[in-house]
Amino acid sequence: MRTTDFSRAPAAARGGAMFVGATRYRGPVTLLRLLPRWLRMVRDLKRVRGYCWHHLYWQPPFTLGTIAFFTDRDAMLRFARTREHRALMTWVTDGQRNATAGFIRLYTADPAGYSNGRWRAEGDQMAAIDNFTPLSREAAGPPVTVHR
Repeated sequence: MRTTDFSRAPAAARGGAMFVGATRYRGPVTLLRLLPRWLRMVRDLKRVRGYCWHHLYWQPPFTLGTIAFFTDRDAMLRFARTREHRALMTWVTDGQRNATAGFIRLYTADPAGYSNGRWRAEGDQMAAIDNFTPLSREAAGPPVTVHR
């Protein structure tokens, strides 16, 4: 069901801004050297006002990525300015000594979304929407038909 109130939803759903990034490291030795730096950065991440949630992902053989949610874009950008994040990014981008590739993308959430059941602030109702959200070229979305 459509909503703009995610107050009862998990932390990731309450985020208004999202960071997605990944780094391809040189190899297993570099990943071991990364560990203490990464742990210090995560400690700072969790302390930043506006932090909601994060998740680490792995793409073999040597790519580590992070998805992180913040209450808003300013909170996300404040984290980027922290000492440990700056130190880690300096280490990562030291030529190609520690890493061979990387990317960062920043996203902002639409105010409206969907929630159901116990995560729904408006009540515990579980229900499908009546109409799909319109595409950019549509005035209204088509009806949702149930196929059983």
